[in-house]
Amino acid sequence: MRISFLPLFLLALPLLEIAGFVIVGREVGALATVGLVLASSIAGVLLLRHQGFGVMARVRAEMAGGGDPSRQLAHGAMIVVAAILLIIPGFITDIIGLLLFLPPVRDLAWRRLKGRIVVATDFTGSFRGRSRDKVIDLDDGDYSREDDFKRGPDHNSPWRRLKDD
Repeated sequence: MRISFLPLFLLALPLLEIAGFVIVGREVGALATVGLVLASSIAGVLLLRHQGFGVMARVRAEMAGGGDPSRQLAHGAMIVVAAILLIIPGFITDIIGLLLFLPPVRDLAWRRLKGRIVVATDFTGSFRGRSRDKVIDLDDGDYSREDDFKRGPDHNSPWRRLKDD
Protein backbone atom coordinates (compact mmCIF):
# COMPACT_ATOMS: atom_id res chain seq x y z
CA MET A 1 0.00 0.00 0.00
CA ARG A 2 1.43 3.33 -1.09
CA ILE A 3 1.00 6.30 1.18
CA SER A 4 1.02 9.74 -0.37
CA PHE A 5 2.46 12.51 1.74
CA LEU A 6 1.00 15.23 -0.48
CA PRO A 7 -2.32 15.59 1.44
CA LEU A 8 -0.42 15.71 4.73
CA PHE A 9 1.94 18.34 3.31
CA LEU A 10 -0.99 20.44 2.03
CA LEU A 11 -2.60 20.34 5.46
CA ALA A 12 0.65 21.25 7.22
CA LEU A 13 1.66 23.94 4.69
CA PRO A 14 -0.31 26.84 6.28
CA LEU A 15 1.21 26.07 9.68
CA LEU A 16 4.68 25.87 8.15
CA GLU A 17 4.13 29.19 6.34
CA ILE A 18 3.02 30.88 9.58
CA ALA A 19 6.11 29.51 11.32
CA GLY A 20 8.19 30.86 8.43
CA PHE A 21 6.63 34.31 8.80
CA VAL A 22 7.38 34.30 12.52
CA ILE A 23 11.00 33.21 12.03
CA VAL A 24 11.72 35.65 9.19
CA GLY A 25 9.84 38.45 10.99
CA ARG A 26 11.90 37.93 14.10
CA GLU A 27 15.17 38.09 12.10
CA VAL A 28 14.51 40.99 9.71
CA GLY A 29 11.49 42.76 11.19
CA ALA A 30 7.80 42.89 10.33
CA LEU A 31 8.01 45.61 7.66
CA ALA A 32 10.85 43.85 5.82
CA THR A 33 8.89 40.57 5.96
CA VAL A 34 5.86 42.21 4.35
CA GLY A 35 8.18 43.77 1.76
CA LEU A 36 9.68 40.36 0.95
CA VAL A 37 6.21 38.86 0.49
CA LEU A 38 5.15 41.69 -1.83
CA ALA A 39 8.42 41.49 -3.76
CA SER A 40 7.98 37.75 -4.30
CA SER A 41 4.45 38.29 -5.63
CA ILE A 42 5.66 40.93 -8.09
CA ALA A 43 8.56 38.69 -9.10
CA GLY A 44 6.10 35.85 -9.77
CA VAL A 45 4.05 37.98 -12.13
CA LEU A 46 7.11 39.31 -13.96
CA LEU A 47 8.76 35.90 -14.28
CA LEU A 48 5.52 34.37 -15.57
CA ARG A 49 5.30 37.00 -18.26
CA HIS A 50 8.95 36.79 -19.28
CA GLN A 51 9.39 33.01 -19.26
CA GLY A 52 5.84 32.29 -20.43
CA PHE A 53 6.40 34.10 -23.73
CA GLY A 54 9.64 32.18 -24.21
CA VAL A 55 7.97 28.83 -23.64
CA MET A 56 5.14 29.66 -26.05
CA ALA A 57 7.69 30.59 -28.73
CA ARG A 58 9.45 27.25 -28.19
CA VAL A 59 6.11 25.38 -28.42
CA ARG A 60 5.34 27.11 -31.73
CA ALA A 61 8.81 26.33 -33.06
CA GLU A 62 8.50 22.68 -32.03
CA MET A 63 5.12 22.35 -33.72
CA ALA A 64 6.32 24.12 -36.86
CA GLY A 65 9.22 21.68 -37.05
CA GLY A 66 6.85 18.73 -36.81
CA GLY A 67 8.03 17.69 -33.35
CA ASP A 68 6.20 16.75 -30.20
CA PRO A 69 5.58 19.88 -28.08
CA SER A 70 4.68 17.93 -24.92
CA ARG A 71 7.91 18.76 -23.08
CA GLN A 72 7.54 22.48 -23.78
CA LEU A 73 3.87 22.40 -22.80
CA ALA A 74 4.81 20.70 -19.52
CA HIS A 75 7.44 23.40 -18.94
CA GLY A 76 4.76 26.03 -19.56
CA ALA A 77 2.44 24.39 -17.04
CA MET A 78 5.23 24.23 -14.46
CA ILE A 79 6.00 27.91 -15.01
CA VAL A 80 2.36 28.77 -14.32
CA VAL A 81 2.45 26.68 -11.14
CA ALA A 82 5.72 28.35 -10.13
CA ALA A 83 4.22 31.81 -10.65
CA ILE A 84 1.15 30.89 -8.60
CA LEU A 85 3.42 29.62 -5.82
CA LEU A 86 5.35 32.91 -5.86
CA ILE A 87 2.17 34.96 -5.79
CA ILE A 88 0.79 33.02 -2.79
CA PRO A 89 2.12 34.68 0.39
CA GLY A 90 4.66 32.49 2.15
CA PHE A 91 8.31 31.63 2.08
CA ILE A 92 8.06 27.87 1.58
CA THR A 93 5.85 28.28 -1.49
CA ASP A 94 8.27 30.97 -2.72
CA ILE A 95 11.22 28.59 -2.47
CA ILE A 96 9.33 25.84 -4.34
CA GLY A 97 8.17 28.38 -6.94
CA LEU A 98 11.68 29.75 -7.50
CA LEU A 99 13.01 26.21 -7.92
CA LEU A 100 10.35 25.48 -10.55
CA PHE A 101 11.47 28.50 -12.55
CA LEU A 102 14.89 26.87 -13.02
CA PRO A 103 15.01 24.85 -16.29
CA PRO A 104 17.09 21.95 -14.82
CA VAL A 105 14.51 21.48 -12.06
CA ARG A 106 11.69 21.53 -14.63
CA ASP A 107 13.58 18.97 -16.74
CA LEU A 108 13.99 16.73 -13.70
CA ALA A 109 10.29 17.05 -12.88
CA TRP A 110 9.36 16.31 -16.52
CA ARG A 111 11.53 13.18 -16.57
CA ARG A 112 9.90 11.93 -13.38
CA LEU A 113 6.33 12.75 -14.41
CA LYS A 114 6.17 12.03 -18.14
CA GLY A 115 5.55 8.31 -17.61
CA ARG A 116 2.52 9.08 -15.45
CA ILE A 117 0.88 11.59 -17.80
CA VAL A 118 -1.56 10.28 -20.37
CA VAL A 119 -2.83 12.57 -23.11
CA ALA A 120 -6.22 11.51 -24.45
CA THR A 121 -7.15 13.15 -27.71
CA ASP A 122 -8.84 12.39 -30.98
CA PHE A 123 -6.17 14.30 -32.89
CA THR A 124 -4.87 11.97 -35.60
CA GLY A 125 -2.87 14.34 -37.78
CA SER A 126 0.72 15.32 -37.54
CA PHE A 127 2.10 18.46 -35.98
CA ARG A 128 3.14 19.76 -39.38
CA GLY A 129 1.42 22.84 -40.75
CA ARG A 130 -1.24 22.84 -43.42
CA SER A 131 -0.23 21.67 -46.84
CA ARG A 132 0.10 24.61 -49.18
CA ASP A 133 0.45 22.58 -52.39
CA LYS A 134 -3.14 22.89 -53.62
CA VAL A 135 -3.79 26.62 -53.33
CA ILE A 136 -6.05 28.12 -55.98
CA ASP A 137 -5.93 31.88 -56.28
CA LEU A 138 -9.13 33.42 -57.69
CA ASP A 139 -9.65 36.97 -58.86
CA ASP A 140 -12.78 38.95 -58.00
CA GLY A 141 -14.41 38.15 -61.34
CA ASP A 142 -13.60 34.42 -61.28
CA TYR A 143 -16.50 33.48 -59.04
CA SER A 144 -19.91 34.89 -58.28
CA ARG A 145 -23.00 33.19 -56.93
CA GLU A 146 -25.27 34.59 -59.66
CA ASP A 147 -23.19 32.95 -62.41
CA ASP A 148 -23.72 29.50 -60.89
CA PHE A 149 -27.49 29.82 -60.86
CA LYS A 150 -27.75 31.14 -64.43
CA ARG A 151 -25.59 28.74 -66.39
CA GLY A 152 -24.93 25.73 -64.12
CA PRO A 153 -21.54 24.34 -63.12
CA ASP A 154 -18.46 25.45 -65.04
CA HIS A 155 -16.43 22.42 -66.08
CA ASN A 156 -13.31 24.57 -66.55
CA SER A 157 -13.45 25.84 -62.96
CA PRO A 158 -10.29 25.40 -60.88
CA TRP A 159 -12.48 23.84 -58.19
CA ARG A 160 -13.34 21.01 -60.57
CA ARG A 161 -9.68 20.45 -61.39
CA LEU A 162 -8.81 20.19 -57.72
CA LYS A 163 -11.15 17.24 -57.23
CA ASP A 164 -9.78 15.43 -60.30
CA ASP A 165 -6.14 15.55 -59.08
